[in-house]
Amino acid sequence: MGPALSAFLVITAFLTATLSGIFGMAGGLVLMGALAFVLPVSAAFVTHGILQLVANGWRAVLHRQHVAWRIIANYALASAAAAGVIALVSFAPSRPLLFLLLGLVPMLVWLPRHWIQLDAAKTPHALISGFLVTLVNLTAGVAGPLLDIFFVRTELTRHQIVATKAATQVFSHLAKILVYGTPLVLTAQKGAMPPFWIFALAIPASMLGTAAGGWVLDRISDVDFKRWTAWIVTGIGVFYLGKAAQLYL
Repeated sequence: MGPALSAFLVITAFLTATLSGIFGMAGGLVLMGALAFVLPVSAAFVTHGILQLVANGWRAVLHRQHVAWRIIANYALASAAAAGVIALVSFAPSRPLLFLLLGLVPMLVWLPRHWIQLDAAKTPHALISGFLVTLVNLTAGVAGPLLDIFFVRTELTRHQIVATKAATQVFSHLAKILVYGTPLVLTAQKGAMPPFWIFALAIPASMLGTAAGGWVLDRISDVDFKRWTAWIVTGIGVFYLGKAAQLYL
């Protein structure tokens, strides 16, 4: 792996962690697409899982006083079930399908709010969230906009939303590492992954980006937080749909 690509991965890890630290999900979308551009699909899933596991885990630690732990317990249980389903069917998307799914997932932010009767604070809804979000995470690589649907009707503050979503994604990304990383190890395809030293640089960069994002989050309002999240993820989605169309054509 050349120096230019290595620098690209480290810088992208920092910038996307910053974005996620502010909005809770946009960074993961950007990172998954960036990795899919330069790595094989399975390696991109595992690399994304490792970097996002650290970024989300560190964000949850930084905002741990705001985490709704009851939601996390229910989410984790259902997340494990979803990982088992994907592991059994041995699903792995092609590159064109991956970009198509990456483009479609962000459009969920535009579902009319009066259609949505979900609340992650309710136990059944937290279980549904854990299963569906992890399922989408393991097929599209990201599921932030879907996860957001379960927090639309909660009475949580922006800090609680970001902290709790970050903690839930620890389990989704761990599932991604196990489901896609295990076959790479068993089939001796570990060489498809970036070398260890890149992770040694990218992980601290993700942690720094997460802290920087938290600094910005403290300085924006709840209204701006929700407004900018929708438009940013939509723009990312439109770009990915264009890429998918190019690959299919």
